[in-house]
Amino acid sequence: MQFFRRAIRQQSKAVVKDRTPQRRLRVLLVDEDATARTVFARRLAQRDYDVLLAENGHAALGLLLTQRVDVILLDMSLMLMSAVTTMDKIRAAHLAGSACFVMIGGHQDGQSAIEALKAGADDHIVKPFDFDLLDARLRHLCERAEQMGALSRHNAELDARIARRAVELGETRDTLREVQADRARLVHSIQALQDEISRLQSA
Repeated sequence: MQFFRRAIRQQSKAVVKDRTPQRRLRVLLVDEDATARTVFARRLAQRDYDVLLAENGHAALGLLLTQRVDVILLDMSLMLMSAVTTMDKIRAAHLAGSACFVMIGGHQDGQSAIEALKAGADDHIVKPFDFDLLDARLRHLCERAEQMGALSRHNAELDARIARRAVELGETRDTLREVQADRARLVHSIQALQDEISRLQSA
């Protein structure tokens, strides 16, 4: 009976652990279709996303001046400013931070998808899509971006540490050279003193 109760407690802990909420991700959707924006925002909000909406690339640039996001979703059919141009302008203005760029296209946009990926997009999804699969892909992208960011910060810290050690080593070498010079001068002085003593004794 005791074992049974322990098993129930362990199972309950496992269930609680599985229900631990994931970090809410912030997504910016850039789509000129108002209906698509509304549907997309509702479906992602149901999966614990905070969703920002922009009707074109210019509006997206304006939003990113004051808002930080984890993912930027760009519809490939943007007309006022193309998806690739929008991505380039966001990056050129240093507004993306560590955000991932994901292009949204149709089955006929194969060539556009290739161009977008070559231009630096992190992923490409095709309409219509499964929102559960989209959720998994977006979270995977963000997790990878966080890992890469952590690795970059670690490398930067390591470089800074190496630079400090190099400076310390240089200072140590300078000190050692000064000590060696002082020793040489001391040896010379002692030798001169011994020579003078020897001369006086001879006299």
